[in-house]
Amino acid sequence: MNVLLMSACFGGVFMRVRRLVFLVIVVATAVGMLALMVCVLAPGGWSGLKLLILVGFVGVVPWLGLCLANAVIGYLCLLFCRDPARSVLFVAGDIDHAPITTRTALAVTVRDEDLAAILPWILALGLNPAHFVVWVLSDTQDPALASVEASLVAAVPGVFYRRRADNAGFKAGNVMEFLDHHADGFDFVIPLDADSRMTAESIMRLVRIMQADSRVGLVQHLTVGAPASAAFPRLFQFGMRAGMRVWATGQAWWQGDEGPYWGHNAIFRVEAFRQAARLGLLPDGSPILSHDQVEAARLRAAGWRVCMWAAEEGSMEENPPALPEFLHRDARWMAGNLQYRHLLFAPGFRAMGRWQLVQAILLFLSAPLYPLMLLLAAINAAVAGGDVPRGWLLVLVVVWPLVIYAPKLAGYKEVLLFRARRERYGGFWAFASGAAAEIVFTLLLDAIAQPSKAMAMLRVLFGARTGWAPQNRGERGVTWREAAAQFWPHTLFGVVVFALLLSSSVWAALVALPFAGGLLVAVPFCVVTASPGFSAWLVRRRIAATPEELALPSPR
Repeated sequence: MNVLLMSACFGGVFMRVRRLVFLVIVVATAVGMLALMVCVLAPGGWSGLKLLILVGFVGVVPWLGLCLANAVIGYLCLLFCRDPARSVLFVAGDIDHAPITTRTALAVTVRDEDLAAILPWILALGLNPAHFVVWVLSDTQDPALASVEASLVAAVPGVFYRRRADNAGFKAGNVMEFLDHHADGFDFVIPLDADSRMTAESIMRLVRIMQADSRVGLVQHLTVGAPASAAFPRLFQFGMRAGMRVWATGQAWWQGDEGPYWGHNAIFRVEAFRQAARLGLLPDGSPILSHDQVEAARLRAAGWRVCMWAAEEGSMEENPPALPEFLHRDARWMAGNLQYRHLLFAPGFRAMGRWQLVQAILLFLSAPLYPLMLLLAAINAAVAGGDVPRGWLLVLVVVWPLVIYAPKLAGYKEVLLFRARRERYGGFWAFASGAAAEIVFTLLLDAIAQPSKAMAMLRVLFGARTGWAPQNRGERGVTWREAAAQFWPHTLFGVVVFALLLSSSVWAALVALPFAGGLLVAVPFCVVTASPGFSAWLVRRRIAATPEELALPSPR
């Protein structure tokens, strides 16, 4: 096990073994989950409804396999490696203290953002201007707002401002235009979004990694949620942090130097990006929206290494302030990821690069299958409820969430096992209460989010055009009227499903309640998780508080 965990060999037997281990876990999980579903459905004979449920489940199991495989591998790395992030980086050299000898541009991409809220944290970094220069790359189209941006930057010495007259290619076009016309003299670029946050130490570590290996074209830093007072992002990012730490570590272990790119809180080599990451248009003439994974795949195909720094300290981002913004962001990401279907067989990618695109598609592809299977199962229960064996069904409803939430649950367990890690969150009970609150939150959220994703996917498949519109990042409340207008279809769907289940038995409805009950409370869930009062209550009691928040003065 230690040989596999610590080996830094790429392209040879060790990396092939790692990927074989990953594949075995994925396949075993998929086969096991399918066998379990067959045990649930087979008694009483096969009907058309049961076959449709099984077909839908076939579309879900690949993602279940990915979740468990990355969770198992990442958890073992975090448990047994003294320095997990370094053990899966595979870049030799001093990345902690080596002198900075290169020049790096911190490229902050904005479009109709509040620049006054962005500049202060960047200026507070205190980076050496001989080696680090801040550029604000604006795609703002409103001339009045652009004038405000320019005035703000002009008042800050050492910060440069560039605005495009159009935003062709969206963010990817914005960055590439900078590389073509303003990046001469820079070795590296660190792209930052308006909601990004990084510490000086993490920025300099990324630079040292790039200096240590001239073959590295890009390094992605693991990014966690910034401290949030609003209930929705606060609860969401508490669980996301645990899951992403495990997922990123596990994925880096078997992907090696063919890793991902998330578009921000990373560093790339100017020479490599200019050479290999320039994007064209899709076959239908539209721009590539989710540019980052394509850029990473093209960098690796050109011979550049793409690595992951899987440490959570020093790299943060803000999450959407309320459920409507969260679902809107998911819909944009889904539209971008589904575009990858046009690139799967395009020339210029390695096998792992194509896999990165497949994985990004799988993240959303199964979304319509969940509400479809729920409805079919409810109809089947109403028609032939006695055919389903309760024992096997209970096993399924326990195992399924354990598998799909495996990265997050493994992340929670990893923290709870080590006193020093628990203390960063305020101790055992503080961390456990946050985890419990987040699990309830996630069960309700996922029940609501899947039908929303399904509807968004239908809009995309029927020709709706999607772009990168400006995002609302400010905390806000949601009125009952707004929530009802957006989530009445979810509520109605939930009422229909549970009416069908109740017509079979109360037991059937109770079994479904933890996983589909969010549909019935979609409207109050939206309102409460955006409520200033509920948010303040969570903050006062430090529920779901992150280490960064606990380092701040206690709220009064």
